Amino acid sequence: MSLHTTATGSKHSIEQQLETASVPQKNINRLLENPLTGLSHEQLIADGDKFARTHNLAQLAQLFQKGALVAQDPLAFRDLPLLTSEDREILQHEIDNKWSHPISLYYLVILCSVAAAVQGMDESVINGANLFFPAQFGIDPKVSGNNQWLLGLVNSAPYLCCAVLGCWLTEPLNSVFGRRGTIFITASMSFLTCIWQGVTNSWPHLFVARFFLGIGIGPKSATVPIYAAECAPTAIRGALVMMWQTWTAFGIMLGFVSDLIFFKVPDKPHVQGFNWRLMLASAGIPALFIIVQVFFCPESPRWYVLKGRYDKAYESLVRIRNHPLQAARDLYYMHVLLEAEKSIQRDRRHLFLELFTVPRNRRATQASFIVMFICGVNIIAYYSSNIFAEGNFSQIQALLASFGFGLVNFIFAFPAIYTIDTFGRRNLLLTTFPLMALFLLMTGFAFWIPEGSKAHIGIIALGIYLFGMVYSPGEGPVPFTYSAEAFPLYVRDIGMSFATAVLWFFNFVISITFPRLLGAFKPQGAFGWYAAWNMIGFVAVLLFVPETKARSLEELDQVFSVPSRVHAAYQIKAFPHSICKHILRMDIPPLPGLYKQRWDEEKDVAV
Repeated sequence: MSLHTTATGSKHSIEQQLETASVPQKNINRLLENPLTGLSHEQLIADGDKFARTHNLAQLAQLFQKGALVAQDPLAFRDLPLLTSEDREILQHEIDNKWSHPISLYYLVILCSVAAAVQGMDESVINGANLFFPAQFGIDPKVSGNNQWLLGLVNSAPYLCCAVLGCWLTEPLNSVFGRRGTIFITASMSFLTCIWQGVTNSWPHLFVARFFLGIGIGPKSATVPIYAAECAPTAIRGALVMMWQTWTAFGIMLGFVSDLIFFKVPDKPHVQGFNWRLMLASAGIPALFIIVQVFFCPESPRWYVLKGRYDKAYESLVRIRNHPLQAARDLYYMHVLLEAEKSIQRDRRHLFLELFTVPRNRRATQASFIVMFICGVNIIAYYSSNIFAEGNFSQIQALLASFGFGLVNFIFAFPAIYTIDTFGRRNLLLTTFPLMALFLLMTGFAFWIPEGSKAHIGIIALGIYLFGMVYSPGEGPVPFTYSAEAFPLYVRDIGMSFATAVLWFFNFVISITFPRLLGAFKPQGAFGWYAAWNMIGFVAVLLFVPETKARSLEELDQVFSVPSRVHAAYQIKAFPHSICKHILRMDIPPLPGLYKQRWDEEKDVAV
């Protein structure tokens, strides 16, 4: 069923529809599917004109009349009144060439990609440093179990900060400084704390420096995907937002490159451990590019709308759309959907509570929690050098093997640029979770192969590389993309703060426990433990994570209107059906669509 159904019967304005739908919840859900459904062309023209004159855009009144008409159904523009032949050519070109957009949009994506690379380097440069600083600071994990905990504590410090402080600064920072200002502040923090790490003189000092690095990591990891999602056109939103993970993978690889470059740097007079200090400090260099360039990009139009600055929102959209008509259409549709969204808002003083008390928000929160769930990759990103050393690799071999993982992780992120908007977010997770579990088991079991055998080293590396190959196009890009688009705008910042706090909390748990887990369970048990959690993640995604591809950010309200129990019951039926159809290649009738089914149920009780 199309989310943009053209109708020409009703004479009621969008404001009147909102008033009528403000009480019955089922009417609200129907309205959220598309608030413009049922409006006549005459009413749309009048509403578009009123919108322009009300929001300091009176000089563009005729353009917004056209925009309102097209917004009702962007695909049914050929017979609309007011549109010129040039207007129709522009709209047809948009359909035929979904990757044709202004350079400003791609410049924005590049900036977001560099921010992601900073994130990846912040995470992975510690990997090579782990081979050196523990002995210098007296916390060599081979000496005692207590040292294993201390090493885990130092490694996990940024993620502890993200979980308890950094991510929760996202909403106030974005509210005051906007998306661009928040990115500028967090990039500055990343630069300063990376330099700070390089001049520490004890493990508590290094812990404190890395803790404050979390203020640079947390709000940036929440804000950049939101920024990209709010600026990207619907047709390619998933691909552009997932650039975050693609270039985070690139940054992880750069971190390993940095470790290799500085591996053999000798100590200087009065400077012990000069090599690992340079490793940690090097992650701050890409942050300088962000600091210099971020304000050359347009601010998020949706952030301007949230602040009531519609003229500025239009100016931003004009910079990232090919034609003013597209900007007017998107701004008007954004406006009416956000107005409809307000009809389900409760007390704005309790936004965090609304993540759990408003059913639509609660389902988005639940799904975002699940996709941010543990997948085990970060034990490799943070500790691969230690893992390879445990497998009898030399230090330089361990770093080279870690670089290989980083390269695989980066290269195999690219297929998801296409598949995330075609195969879908949910399908990517359901396909890759079991494979990740399999390859984690393969890696762990390889440690039982006798150490003198070439197969011992080869299969350990192969298992880790295969894990990276399936992680990168699946669980890698989906969580940030999904969480950035799942929440309605009025709680998007706090929702993304929650989602990223969950992610970094699990990163903290992994980072602090893995050295001790490795010591107590040995590699076989440690990898088996994370394989089991991947399978738990598979079941959770199957039952409670709806698909979000190819829908506008505001149209997702309709997706998350389906109760969790209804979604889970439907997926329990759909899972064996999919196996029979796609794996056993059986000729069986399709199941009724989940959202169409809900729509039909609601029609029976609609007022």
